[in-house]
Amino acid sequence: MTAAAPDTHAQKPHLTREHLLHLLRQMIRVRRFEERCVELYQQEKIRGFLHVYIGEEAVAVGVLETLEAADTVVATYREHGHAIIRGVPMDAVMAEMYGKVEGCCLGRGGSMHLFDAGTRFYGGNAIVAGGLPLAVGLALADRMAGRHQVTACFFGDGAVAEGEFHESLNLAELWRLPVLFICENNLYAMGTSLERSQSQTDIHLKAQSYNLPAEVVDGMDVVAVEAAARRAGAFIRSGQGPYFLECRTYRFRAHSMFDPQLYRDKAEVETWRKHDPIDRLTGWLRETGTLHDVDLLAIESDATMEVDKSVAFAEAGHWEPLEQLTRHVYTERALP
Repeated sequence: MTAAAPDTHAQKPHLTREHLLHLLRQMIRVRRFEERCVELYQQEKIRGFLHVYIGEEAVAVGVLETLEAADTVVATYREHGHAIIRGVPMDAVMAEMYGKVEGCCLGRGGSMHLFDAGTRFYGGNAIVAGGLPLAVGLALADRMAGRHQVTACFFGDGAVAEGEFHESLNLAELWRLPVLFICENNLYAMGTSLERSQSQTDIHLKAQSYNLPAEVVDGMDVVAVEAAARRAGAFIRSGQGPYFLECRTYRFRAHSMFDPQLYRDKAEVETWRKHDPIDRLTGWLRETGTLHDVDLLAIESDATMEVDKSVAFAEAGHWEPLEQLTRHVYTERALP
């Protein structure tokens, strides 16, 4: 029997002016960071793969706002925003993008493999659906150790086609593990549309088939995402098991910097741009008299300075010495 969902009127975010400006500030920080990353990639300062989150910021900001410091976060390879919002220093993230030793993974991970144990940010996982079983394992470890924490697991709609998705949801519900599953449904798994790969396109129904309480959220509305995440978190922390959020969102840019984006019409992208989560919140705040020009200028200025500082930090960073490249690859202990 499916556990009852929490009261929809409970656990709503406290929408003070300060809180709303905070949500806007967080989304703009991520947007400006990634826009600069695109420029740096084109200048060949950042190499390898680069997958930006532009357009989807409301999901990460809304969910992560509800987590506690002891909670755990597992993300995908489109995870720069999640890492920054979680509290990984922007300097360390940018240095990692550059491949410098000052990066959060000593320059070893790059764009797709950000990791920071201090903030309990466990990836940055490049394998589609690879983070789901990790999240279940982390939640199981917390349960066995008697820790009362939540593991938030972000993944895309493409993960739904993988066996790990079904195995992980099944085990999480079977063992009533404290996992918050967040599907960032941007309608495309790389270049394949959801309707071409899934006979059932309402992803939350798949979660319900495993008896998880699940709901659909407007992933372009940061306030709606936060409210849903707070309901889900209250449910999980009460010991009733996992919860599933399908956040319907859209990425404005290509899957990666190598993607010619031939699989979707420009008109479709422009239609979705009208729902830009930053513009949407900004417009609402202006209409209600909550946001003034001086506020927005300050937020934009702060974000620009923070990004500029992170670029300078990365530029001044160091490459790992050649003789150390085998460190953390082979054991440094003598074998018996």
